[in-house]
Amino acid sequence: MHFDWSAEQQAAYEATLAAVRKEFPGPVRDGSFSRKDWLVLGGLGLLGLSVPAEYGGGGLGALETAHRVEAFGRGCPDTGLVFAASAHLFACAMPLVGFAGAAAKKRFLPGIASGELVAGNAMTEEGAGSDVSRLATIATEAPGGFVLNGTKSFVSNGPEADVFVTYATTDPSLGHLGITGFVVARETGGLHVGGPQEKMGLQSVPAGPVTFEDCFVPKEQVLGVPGQGGAIFQHSMSWERACLFAGYVGMLDRVMEQSVEYARSRRQFGAPIGNHQSVSNRVADMKLRLEGARLLLYSACWQMDQGRPSLIGTALSKLAVSQAAVANALDAVAVFGGRGYLREWGVEAVLRDSIPATIFSGTSDIQRLVIAKELGL
Repeated sequence: MHFDWSAEQQAAYEATLAAVRKEFPGPVRDGSFSRKDWLVLGGLGLLGLSVPAEYGGGGLGALETAHRVEAFGRGCPDTGLVFAASAHLFACAMPLVGFAGAAAKKRFLPGIASGELVAGNAMTEEGAGSDVSRLATIATEAPGGFVLNGTKSFVSNGPEADVFVTYATTDPSLGHLGITGFVVARETGGLHVGGPQEKMGLQSVPAGPVTFEDCFVPKEQVLGVPGQGGAIFQHSMSWERACLFAGYVGMLDRVMEQSVEYARSRRQFGAPIGNHQSVSNRVADMKLRLEGARLLLYSACWQMDQGRPSLIGTALSKLAVSQAAVANALDAVAVFGGRGYLREWGVEAVLRDSIPATIFSGTSDIQRLVIAKELGL
């Protein structure tokens, strides 16, 4: 197994990096993305990288997709925008690619890939975060489909979304085997979208509640078959825990470059601060975390492309990248000193945007639990 990119793959990476730097030079915004931003991302192909070409996507495998998302994260200082696009693609488009019927794919996937539609993943509830087998949202079978009732408490992209991928309990007695997945258009009767919530970071990602009140969803918009929702959600999490976090690897690259440049140019005690071992050792540790996380992420994506996705592989990847993101962000603030605390330098935003990486897509403790179980503990 090796990760030697072909000339074509490396050229695609460099082209994405250059285009993103041109279109999104910064600074990090205080509010959510605009529809113009979204259409630009669609035009760059970043909203449909792993969507089949017949639906307007790039048709890439997991590893090539991650490579392009990595370029996106490296070139765009607004990590919230990178996350919003990646959640749209991996948590919403990929369940449709894998499990939606032909009519639903034709209706939703082209718009998702082009940026004409914004997608939101509606799974989290007040009483169901890490334990996704306890969904209080109920889907009751009705003639021609299902009627949904319940509230999703935190939906990334929710306030802006045109289409939602959601999950509801169809048989409470079966736990995770009694969950069914659905794709629901925003204009569907009985679907109510709440306003954006205030967050610590990832400001470009609007997030808010979504409520289903006697919301009828036709059977053509069921994902897979009733009861398959738990497996479909885990399928989407494999994509998200691997490929979405490539954006954080790109961010780590960007922060690494900024920290090295600053350590070379900033002088204290008559020398560049990088000459002082307390600073150079910190930067060396940043590089160690970055490259270890990158290799674990590439390995997880490679296994997905081989048709043998690994629970322990994606858990190790997600844990390593998210932990590295927080640790390196803290180290970057320390390298920049007082300037690392000032918003104008952008370093403090990296820290705020890194902390949620240890929470979404399964907390760090959940990843450790998965790893321990896979090891037989």
